[in-house]
Amino acid sequence: MSREVWAGSLIPRLEPLSTMIAINRPSRPDFEPGQLVRHRRYGYRGVVVGRDEFCRANDAWYSKNQTQPNRDQPWYHVLVDRSLTCTYAASENLDADSSGLPVEHPLVSQFFNEFKNGLYIRNDEPWPG
Repeated sequence: MSREVWAGSLIPRLEPLSTMIAINRPSRPDFEPGQLVRHRRYGYRGVVVGRDEFCRANDAWYSKNQTQPNRDQPWYHVLVDRSLTCTYAASENLDADSSGLPVEHPLVSQFFNEFKNGLYIRNDEPWPG
């Protein structure tokens, strides 16, 4: 047996990093601005207006969050239907809302141009953050 073959049999084959991440990370929905969502725990529905790849809130805000989901996942700014509220929700707490109904929120017209086929069309107005 050649030295290369023998050494190769002792070294475990590693999966590409992208495969390892997919295996070790639970699958989460990935929402884009304009998509309708519903919060799993609180039941409110809304429209995603902005997205962060991880929780960017400070520690004081995060420690007051009742559920404290993992900070290392996408977090979304959501305009809540029939309210003046904008929430900051972790991906694991959101599901797609398939109602196809528009969201009633005073900031919708500031960040979206139109509502078409159950989605809002985002304009170029940056989300303050």
